[in-house]
Amino acid sequence: MNPSHLSRRHFAQVATAASLAALASPLPAAASAKRWPVIGFSKPFQSLGPEQTADTVAEIGWDGIECPVRAKGQVLPERVEEDLPKLVEALRKRGKEVHIITTDVKNVAQPLTQKVLRTAARLGIKRYRLSFWKYAKDKPIPAQLEEVRAELRDLAALNKELGLQAGFQNHSGADYVGAPIWDIWQLVRDLDPKLIGACFDIGHATLEGGYSWPIEARLMESHLTAVFVKDFAWKKGDKGWKAEWCPLGEGMVNKSFFAWLKKSSFNGPISQHHEYAHGEGKPMIAKMQQDLRVLREWLAA
Repeated sequence: MNPSHLSRRHFAQVATAASLAALASPLPAAASAKRWPVIGFSKPFQSLGPEQTADTVAEIGWDGIECPVRAKGQVLPERVEEDLPKLVEALRKRGKEVHIITTDVKNVAQPLTQKVLRTAARLGIKRYRLSFWKYAKDKPIPAQLEEVRAELRDLAALNKELGLQAGFQNHSGADYVGAPIWDIWQLVRDLDPKLIGACFDIGHATLEGGYSWPIEARLMESHLTAVFVKDFAWKKGDKGWKAEWCPLGEGMVNKSFFAWLKKSSFNGPISQHHEYAHGEGKPMIAKMQQDLRVLREWLAA
């Protein structure tokens, strides 16, 4: 047989083997990182210090936290430069991160907006949750939405400067801007989703939207910055029907949302919220671990 033919065949075999080996070998750390960090809103244990918070997060099994940096929060806005770095350091020592800060930020003119956002950016925290807006009963709805839209435009400019992304959470209630998901779409649709988008809360979306949450999730897909997870059930009492928060998997939230999420373009953090009675210490940790197990099962299904 022609030696050159042998060498060519040998080369092809070696090249094929190398390609297969490359496919089988572990991907670089950056490429193999989790698509969705699963984190927890630390509001239920926000009275803990940095080290205790980090220990709690590690014991629960989260990848990090969504941290309240607001009035009466875990980190007070006026002390953000002193206290947030300590919390970030304590978490990072355990391989955890502050993925989102929850703020009182509504516009650039607030006295502490610049301080809070610049500190977050300096610490490498890329996402923050905006405050809430409520409708006044004596003013037309469109005019109020336009006022909020103007505030968001200014915040988008600041976010671009700082490399941050703001999220508008949908929240159930008779007077909340954003209880109807279409509110948020009207507010953010013309803004760069890298600067301002939605923290899509499937619990609140199900409570307000009933069967329509799949439409609303699809509507917001291009602007998702984070997904918030909690569950509820309708309970009838002496004063009629009332929504009551409950452990994940025991209420109305449909796990098919997570099947959709896996097919979506979303690649941000998923934050667990716990609004039901969970106690403190070990009982609280056990309930949060159970919610985490349910969430991971739904994500793996």
